[in-house]
Amino acid sequence: MSNPVKGADRSVAGKAPVVVVAGGGTAGHIEPALALADAVMRLRPDAKVFALGTERGLETKLVPARGYPLELIPPVPMPRKPTPELLKLPLKVRDSVKRTREVLERVGADVVVGFGGYVALPAYLAARGRTPIVVHEANKSPGLANKVGARFATRVAVAVPGTPLAKAEVVGIPLRRSITSLDRAALRAEAREFFGLDPDAPTLLVFGGSQGAQSINGAVSGAAKEFADAGIGVLHAHGPKNTLVVQEFPGKPAYVPVPYLERMDLAYAAADAVLCRSGAMTAAEVSAVGLPAVFVPLPHGNGEQAVNAQPAVDAGAALMVADADLTAAKVAELVIPLVADADRITKMSAAAVGLGHREADETLAKIVLEAAGVR
Repeated sequence: MSNPVKGADRSVAGKAPVVVVAGGGTAGHIEPALALADAVMRLRPDAKVFALGTERGLETKLVPARGYPLELIPPVPMPRKPTPELLKLPLKVRDSVKRTREVLERVGADVVVGFGGYVALPAYLAARGRTPIVVHEANKSPGLANKVGARFATRVAVAVPGTPLAKAEVVGIPLRRSITSLDRAALRAEAREFFGLDPDAPTLLVFGGSQGAQSINGAVSGAAKEFADAGIGVLHAHGPKNTLVVQEFPGKPAYVPVPYLERMDLAYAAADAVLCRSGAMTAAEVSAVGLPAVFVPLPHGNGEQAVNAQPAVDAGAALMVADADLTAAKVAELVIPLVADADRITKMSAAAVGLGHREADETLAKIVLEAAGVR
């Protein structure tokens, strides 16, 4: 028998909903949470949305920038190997759950929405039996936090079919409206000027997740001369903790390195193709905007990034290269001919159309409001 949920008892028709989202750490957890928050506010402008996070994650930068209050809780990182930290874990969990419960009571949460990761786990445990829980899982292979949360969640939403969580409903990944409504052609000139790119040259966008990827940085920058000789411009986000110095070739399209892309909409609009990791959110965004892709899955974890990339590869919208195989020579052999082939780019872009769930943000928002009992 399920536990009674106190949040449901106080819900009344017409009450302004209070939604708490838990998706801290990386952009892959934070961005879907913020896209969901935006959708809730569109459906219920009177709603209040709070985000849970820790002082270590990107949420300290991304959440306030989107206009949502951020409530900080102690992090509960899960050690990958037996270490002395493992012995401290129960105490850390207990402290974080206690602090999270205080936040939920103070803001009057009607529903908690978790997106996995070390912020979601204490949120689920704090809300259990007190506040309705909605779980969203972006990967086909769920992480530990969502496996726990799904056991006592009111609703479970997933990005792809076959995700092994009970009661799973396939909704896709919530994306920002600035992405799902992006008109790349209309923004191209503005985007190229914004980044200092050649207005007419074929252009490759490169990034390796919010922190960058050294293997991608080295392989792509190592082919800078070949890009220049082929008349191809490059916009390369190398990560805020990395540096990238690339030789300039006067008279050739620019190779533009940047630490981080604040305006992903303009980055996508500036590009003809993209080389990137294939985190769940990234793969969904790239397909949504219709960019041909060369996916280089993260070689760690349980292989979920390769799984994320496969639908686009099968549809003819992307290529996939193993991280170990990505060298400057491979970039020159595979990527440069692709970006330079306008007909192939057009066909791959068309193949990307229809992949994914462009309305996932509002679909999930309706599930969240229904779980809160305050629609």
